[in-house]
Amino acid sequence: MQRQPLKSPCKPQMELDRISNLPCHVVEQILSCLPIRDAVRTSVLSSKWRYKWAMVAHLVFDNHCLSAQNRTTFVNIVDHVLLLHIGPIHKFKLSNRDFLATGDIDRWILHLSRSSIKEFILEIWKGNRYKMPSSLFSCQDMSHLELFNCLLRPPPTFKGFSRLKSLDLQHVTLAQDVFDNMVVRCPLLEKLTVMNFDGFTLLNIDAPNLQFFDVGGVFEDVNFKNTLNLAVVSIGLYEHVCNYQRRGPPGSSSHLLKFFAHLPRIQRLEIQSYFLKYLAIGTLPGKLPKPCLVLNYLSIRISFTDSDEILTAVCLLRSSPALQELEILVRPEDTTCAGTVNFQLDDNWNGPIARLRRVKINGISGTKPELEFIRLLLLGSPALEKMTVKPASVTCGWEIVKKLLQYRRASVHAEIIYLDP
Repeated sequence: MQRQPLKSPCKPQMELDRISNLPCHVVEQILSCLPIRDAVRTSVLSSKWRYKWAMVAHLVFDNHCLSAQNRTTFVNIVDHVLLLHIGPIHKFKLSNRDFLATGDIDRWILHLSRSSIKEFILEIWKGNRYKMPSSLFSCQDMSHLELFNCLLRPPPTFKGFSRLKSLDLQHVTLAQDVFDNMVVRCPLLEKLTVMNFDGFTLLNIDAPNLQFFDVGGVFEDVNFKNTLNLAVVSIGLYEHVCNYQRRGPPGSSSHLLKFFAHLPRIQRLEIQSYFLKYLAIGTLPGKLPKPCLVLNYLSIRISFTDSDEILTAVCLLRSSPALQELEILVRPEDTTCAGTVNFQLDDNWNGPIARLRRVKINGISGTKPELEFIRLLLLGSPALEKMTVKPASVTCGWEIVKKLLQYRRASVHAEIIYLDP
């Protein structure tokens, strides 16, 4: 009998180390999913892994990866990572709630501007608005820009971001001309979010490729131009507009008509806070001259103490033949600014909402205009499958239930669900 050669004990262990033998782009993808702190720690695994973390193209510095309570340590870590990094940086995110903005950010942005950065996210959670350095506006490869608590003053040479597709500005300060140019000089812009802003009051949106628009703040007017591809709009006016401030002379231009004139492909619309009051300014048509043919979701925050708001909502319903889902959020109204509802909804509600399937109504108090609105919805929705009603308080709940049970329904399959407040 011949003696069998001994097998090397190291070979099975080497075969088990499959991660090291993965393609470089796969390893980079795995490391990019780790917090930067854990990615750097992989450098101690072996000599082969020593600098793999330095080639990660996505760098995220937030509270998940490290704390910024010690400012010097935090700054040194960011400096260390940027200094040792190898290759391009496609994404850089700085969002640490303990970090107080300093001039170090300017150095980091200058470094990134030389690295063909594609996604830049900066969220300053402490201190005043952080003034963005001019080097940011030279990042022409950027496709996504997200800023929180920042001040924007581009240099006179700034001609826009030629490749930017997504822009998210929250708690920002910028002048009117800066905002206008920021939108119109980004020809590929598809997604725009603007929240809690100051320095400008007019929302002039000129963006031929824009598909998503989300805005909330205090503004005077909104004007769409070249927005034929805009499909999703969520808009909230945070400032209260009393009736005496918004009623124009007879025959005055309609905000409702102007708003929808350049939105032929809108599919989803959310009207939040007091924006319905804005839409009710001027002459109210019974129906839009050009219906919203593809609008399938509509959410409205409304006060049923204001007849103009109710008529505006009815006009939208009558002008949305493809509507399938409706959400009504009742806004408690200040009685000093509320109008008197003294008309019959039947006179303004002609024709069914043929495709409406789901309705959610939240915050009603059982007033006559509210119940009349619900009655007509049930009577004019032959395809209705489910209506969910949630009152503002338990005191009016039982009376609402009794009324709902009495109303006729155009759909034999309609289910009414009552939710406790």
